[in-house]
Amino acid sequence: MRTRTLIEAERIFEAREALAASLARDVADELARAIEARGKATLAVSGGATPTLFFEKLSEIGIAWSRVSVTLVDERQVPESSERSNARLVRRHLLRNKAAAARFVPLVDNPDAAKLPAFDVAVLGMGNDGHTASFFPGGDTLAEAIDAGTSKRLIAISAPGADEPRLTFTLPVLESAGRLALHIEGAQKKQVLKQALAEGPEEDMPVRAVLRGAAPVTLYWCP
Repeated sequence: MRTRTLIEAERIFEAREALAASLARDVADELARAIEARGKATLAVSGGATPTLFFEKLSEIGIAWSRVSVTLVDERQVPESSERSNARLVRRHLLRNKAAAARFVPLVDNPDAAKLPAFDVAVLGMGNDGHTASFFPGGDTLAEAIDAGTSKRLIAISAPGADEPRLTFTLPVLESAGRLALHIEGAQKKQVLKQALAEGPEEDMPVRAVLRGAAPVTLYWCP
């Protein structure tokens, strides 16, 4: 069992507004550096309610968005017409304003998603059950999804805690990101993170696979 944890830095904020603005600025700066170095950049984001304000702040920052590919860390296997679609969420809150020029790469029914290059930035969330991406406790393919040696980049997973079958990028893909951020909010999530940083099986709280992995993680948190 891996026990090393790599919270590289903790960015603590008093309110959501300040967190969203700072995370957006940090992500935009990292994307701009990648564009300057290689002429393009790739960003992977998470769904759910937590990142919407961050998305909106990021969409207003002026970088060369036409050179940015945006994708999802994971996705519910539902059509984009569903309110539960992460792709729908990203189109509504991120791919607007200046960021409307970005190229979006959805996961559902899109073989090209698995061919994306390494992410320059990946922003993860975390559930109260200790899942991140779609690494859910009890997932039918969880062992493979969090296997640092798997050759698969994108994998289907179903789990008791997930309402629908999902698609998720695997642990090696997340670990290869240039910058890896964990964005959580609220006292309950902070307590869950404390538990995840303690000893215990990765299968019980799969976010541990990321926290104990090869890539340093920067935490963004507010009450």
